[in-house]
Amino acid sequence: MLTIVNSPRLPWGAVTTARTPTRNRRAEILEAAAGLFAARGFHGVSIEEIGAAVGISGPALYRHFHGKEALLGEMLLDISGRLREQGARLATTADPDTAEAALDALLTGHIEFALNHPALIRVHERELDNVPEPARRGIRRLQRLYAEEWVTVLTELHPSCPPARLRAATHAVFGLLNSTPRSAGELPPETMAELLRGMARAALATL
Repeated sequence: MLTIVNSPRLPWGAVTTARTPTRNRRAEILEAAAGLFAARGFHGVSIEEIGAAVGISGPALYRHFHGKEALLGEMLLDISGRLREQGARLATTADPDTAEAALDALLTGHIEFALNHPALIRVHERELDNVPEPARRGIRRLQRLYAEEWVTVLTELHPSCPPARLRAATHAVFGLLNSTPRSAGELPPETMAELLRGMARAALATL
């Protein structure tokens, strides 16, 4: 899968006016749109403004996407798929002898995502209902699969805990980690990452 963190690419959500040679045009459009949607809302941004952010005309953007709804759907499908694949990879490539190592890898991966891509988190929170229904179902399915990677690891750590409780705890931790559009900013990234990790660990310790 495409690695979400520690990538040489510009972070999603940054609005640029110059084309980055190492990135394709569709990725540039998605990146610019994420920043604009996060700042002004889906309905507050026009196709022309998205095009201008990457140096193309509004009509030229239709060569890449059918419209704003299709663009938003691909944006959220892409990140949901990447998170799910990252979760599956981290849950299986951590130290096979310890579920604790797998959980640590999942926490690290999600914290890095949350700190690097607050615009995408904000867009998902606010704009999922604007995604066409087929894509919205796909996004939710990918998110359920991602959550189940966590539940599988937590089941190994807490075998007597009911799955429903583990699932609820997983989503509660996601809410904590995905608070970065509001909670991050005043602290250095390393300090914020440490804080999020400690709080997530404390929450999961109640299982």
